[in-house]
Amino acid sequence: MAEQPFRLKQTGRLGTEKPLAFTFDGKRYEGMAGDTLASALLANGVQLVGRSFKYHRPRGIFSAGSEEPNALVELRSGARREPNTRATMIELYDGLDARSQNRWPSLSLDLLAVNSLAAPILSAGFYYKTFMWPSQFWEKVYEPLIRRAAGLGRAAQEADPDHYEKATAFCDVLVIGAGPAGLMAALAAGRAGARVILAEEDFRLGGRLLGDRRRLDGQPSPQWVAQIEAELDEMPNVRIMTRTTVFGAYDGGVYGALERVSDHLPEPLPFTPRQRLWHIIARRTVLAAGAIERPLLFGNNDRPGVMLAGAVRTYLNRHAVAPGGRAIVFATNDDAARTVADLTAAGIAVVALVDPRPRPPSSSIDLADRVGAAFVTGIISRAIGLRQVEAAVVETDRGRTIVYDCDLIAVSGGWNPSIHLSTHLGGKPVWNEDRAAFLPGTPPPGTTVIGAAAGDFALRDCLAEGARAGLDAAEGEGFDGDEPALPEVDPEGTGIGPLLTTTAARGKTFVDLQNDVTVKDVELANREGFHAVEHLKRYTTLGMATDQGKTANVLGLALMAELTGKPIAAIGTTTARPPFTPVAIGALAGHHRGRDFRPTRLTPSHDWAARQGAVFVEAGQWLRAQYFPRPGEADWLATVNREVNAVRTSVGVCDVSTLGKIDIQGADAATFLDRVYTNTFSTLPVGKARYGLMLREDGFVMDDGTTARLADDHFFMTTTTANAAKVMQHLEFCHQWLWPELDVALVSVTEAWSQYAVSGPKSRDVLRTVIDPEHDISDAAFPYMAAGAISVGGIPGRLFRLSFSGELAYEIALPASYGNALIQALMEAGAPFGIVPYGTEALGVMRVEKGHVAGNELNGTTTAHDLGLGRMVSAKKDFIGRTLANRAALIDTNRPRLAGFRPVDRTERLRAGAHFIQLDTEAVAANDQGYMTSVAFSPTLGHWIGLGLISGGEKRIGEIVRAYDPVRNGDIAVEIVAPVFVDPEGVKLRG
Repeated sequence: MAEQPFRLKQTGRLGTEKPLAFTFDGKRYEGMAGDTLASALLANGVQLVGRSFKYHRPRGIFSAGSEEPNALVELRSGARREPNTRATMIELYDGLDARSQNRWPSLSLDLLAVNSLAAPILSAGFYYKTFMWPSQFWEKVYEPLIRRAAGLGRAAQEADPDHYEKATAFCDVLVIGAGPAGLMAALAAGRAGARVILAEEDFRLGGRLLGDRRRLDGQPSPQWVAQIEAELDEMPNVRIMTRTTVFGAYDGGVYGALERVSDHLPEPLPFTPRQRLWHIIARRTVLAAGAIERPLLFGNNDRPGVMLAGAVRTYLNRHAVAPGGRAIVFATNDDAARTVADLTAAGIAVVALVDPRPRPPSSSIDLADRVGAAFVTGIISRAIGLRQVEAAVVETDRGRTIVYDCDLIAVSGGWNPSIHLSTHLGGKPVWNEDRAAFLPGTPPPGTTVIGAAAGDFALRDCLAEGARAGLDAAEGEGFDGDEPALPEVDPEGTGIGPLLTTTAARGKTFVDLQNDVTVKDVELANREGFHAVEHLKRYTTLGMATDQGKTANVLGLALMAELTGKPIAAIGTTTARPPFTPVAIGALAGHHRGRDFRPTRLTPSHDWAARQGAVFVEAGQWLRAQYFPRPGEADWLATVNREVNAVRTSVGVCDVSTLGKIDIQGADAATFLDRVYTNTFSTLPVGKARYGLMLREDGFVMDDGTTARLADDHFFMTTTTANAAKVMQHLEFCHQWLWPELDVALVSVTEAWSQYAVSGPKSRDVLRTVIDPEHDISDAAFPYMAAGAISVGGIPGRLFRLSFSGELAYEIALPASYGNALIQALMEAGAPFGIVPYGTEALGVMRVEKGHVAGNELNGTTTAHDLGLGRMVSAKKDFIGRTLANRAALIDTNRPRLAGFRPVDRTERLRAGAHFIQLDTEAVAANDQGYMTSVAFSPTLGHWIGLGLISGGEKRIGEIVRAYDPVRNGDIAVEIVAPVFVDPEGVKLRG
């Protein structure tokens, strides 16, 4: 293995001298623990790391963070191969295997570099204008060639062997970014006693303090960082999350974050995920995400050896790596002086400091003189060199042209505050002329933006703002504390010139390095009318791809402002959307892969039911007990008949926890329900439940269920199992978009409650034994459709007197963790009455006997009138779907409507799906009058019965029609009857 020729003799900030072996494009190199792949490549003198997207120009390492547009590599191989990984974010480990991409046949000899010769026809929007003729060539020639050339990197061809987790964390204060401002904010909030999460995308805390030679309270900045980190680590109320990028801000104080748990290892350790997707729910947020340095425009500004000035300092001071041997610094701000000083301290010659400002600070001129560098008021017009920088052409303000030999050009056009997260909920950035940057506008509720992210670049200001913001956030949540004492820091200049776009460039000048967008592309977009920033982005691809324009967007906007003669504030910015950095699909999916793509949900009584020998069936996302066979029973029908008869004559219990459950609270909750249900709920008394019907916007039935009123401003809704998610989505849409002014809050609590239907004449006797005696559940105290709080063994729960079976019945609910104990208690209490568990088959039989509609009838094509529920449609109020439900075709009495059916020959079996036609009529589609939706053998009646939709519906009761089933060779005569077969007066359920 070769030595590391550009590794500085001093140890730098690596923290260890442990050597690590790695390969790049098949060649073995050596790096050090604490390196990134980028710093390790630079230490070995590797400047060329990739080829550009469109022109295949040579590209080198440009930055030192997640803003990197150039150094995209393929990491690992085989099933773990990952394309487009930023070398600046890859933590070096022993055995790391990386390859360059977007080149053929090799990185040093890329034949596709011929694209540069075709640059005039590959300008912005060329794909809209070319490949148009001859038209037959598109499918056979153009498209295959474009697809072969398109894209960056190669995705793995095998199944991902790793797994990914999802997790949720709650905190009082979320601090995003662990630079100086973020560290002080976390320290202040942590000392006050608040629950703090400190999230940092790097694998070390410190931010710019790791890359700059600063002293705080007389000690080097890394030592000060280590001291603060040690104190935070000792606090039980503070969680430090390194390798964690907060990538999105969402409603309600929710933030998405990606933790790279094992990306710094060859492969994850056993039982460890590769990555973890976090949902962080924070009461207050402090955004201390820092700032991203801006490049400058000049010819060939994409050559390897052109690097952001702040990144140069990071490689020097943190990684002990020399990015070059002879440097020019080209900057529009005072911060460049630090780069000159640090390069000189590392033994790297600085040949010139180029500053375009007409009145540069005397401190910069004096510094250049001290280190032996020429100070030039002017600009770099062009970099010279084919595969890397060899010289720079400088144009002075007096019209002179000077060529300086160099292999490193450190550039800085100022800093763009990293405000992306502050805009995810609609906040608009605001241009600040003095700081030559877009600053946060209105951040998300409960969020404070501080430090460089707020445009305050002085270290002293960052520390002070962090201490103040952290304490304010903690005090806002009821904690008391004092601001931490601020460390003494050396003074610094933060002056900056105006945004520099005018250039005397010769050669290609790139605005967006990742997408090969040049100054000429922006000019072309302007000439062709694409002035709006969103149009500019899409026409030129400016700001797309993995870096999302972090180093390019502001320059592109400034160019368009200059071209159109408008101030940059009037041009505005493109919309920033999550994620801030790329998130793997595997992380978004979590465990939802293969069989777990739609994970099976188990009811609270599942294990108990399995021990009873239950046969299970998939019901939506749930696995439910279908029936409970006993020895000696000939088939499933015998089992189901036994279960139905037991409920009708004594008592049975069924797990109905799978019903969708939505908790609805707020002063306007009743008004909200009136608008989403066809019937009225504002008149529902507290302690009562009511059956409700919900329509889609087009007037068709979406779902039905019961809703109980637990307090004036508190309702508890149940939905069908199949439509639980759909209804929740619908309610959220109504709340957020249709009526955001209503004071109402919704939360799905389906999994929070175990719920059992206890049905039959003896159900009240069973519940009296289980429910604590202070609760009166007599018929007088707790009548039909009553709802209220109860307790079981001191455990708070709820009781609803509802009946899907048509018998005296209740639904009892306890928190889900008590579900297994509750079913056992119910079975024990019901043993003297011969209680039986019953499953979905018996439940279905009894609901058909009672004429209750379910999923087969709520199929998306039926209306309230079709289902015989027209009386539930209020004429006194408005609700979703009311207008379209009254279309003439939907209230036509000849539409297929619900009716009951029984075979004329009671020994014959009915089949769901059979079509209804008139007797002695040809069985063709033109004569189809409807179909059978549900059938069941009724042990109560001793024959098959069914529900169905038939033209005319209830008007045809007593008529005989054919139930024609050609698929199963069925053709029998059936009588149209009322849909309620058992106890039509409802005497039993009110008993």
